[in-house]
Amino acid sequence: MKRGPRYKLPFKRRLEKKTDYRKRLRLLYSKKMRLVVRKSLKQIRAQIIEFNVKGDKTIVSASSQELKKLGWEGSTDNITSAYLTGLLIGKRASIKKIDSAVLDTGHQMNVKGSRIYAVLKGALDAGLTIPHSPDILPSEERIKGKHIADYAEKLKKEDEKSYKKQFSTHQPERIMEMFEKVKSNVMKG
Repeated sequence: MKRGPRYKLPFKRRLEKKTDYRKRLRLLYSKKMRLVVRKSLKQIRAQIIEFNVKGDKTIVSASSQELKKLGWEGSTDNITSAYLTGLLIGKRASIKKIDSAVLDTGHQMNVKGSRIYAVLKGALDAGLTIPHSPDILPSEERIKGKHIADYAEKLKKEDEKSYKKQFSTHQPERIMEMFEKVKSNVMKG
């Protein structure tokens, strides 16, 4: 540990790389609610958070695990489930009369067409107003899961054993059908 009269110890959350205080301050200056998107290896979480001096207040939240209750049988960590999670949070936000927010990605890498931007696209399609550039959003084919179905079909033709190993828990051929079913269930409310 450093010592000396001029050394200033950084905040704990900064050392753990959990909070970028400069970025957070810029988001707070906008005085808008934040659409916070966090991803893990198994799921995607989205929350709409309002700043409060005593501590941030979560207004609405959604997780890709909740999609299973709506009929989703596939993986909960891909672009398709991220879009549906964004659609779910956008729908819940509209029920709470929230119409705009600012995207907060935290320390995550910003990659064009990624799961984070699939959540953004879902929230936009549900009616939220979020400032963004249209070229960062994933294509409709990727959102509907066509790339997953095509890959599974190609893998099945080339190597049946690898196909069974990779897709043992769900059927990727049905992903577009499941997508439409869950999307209609989310929009019904």
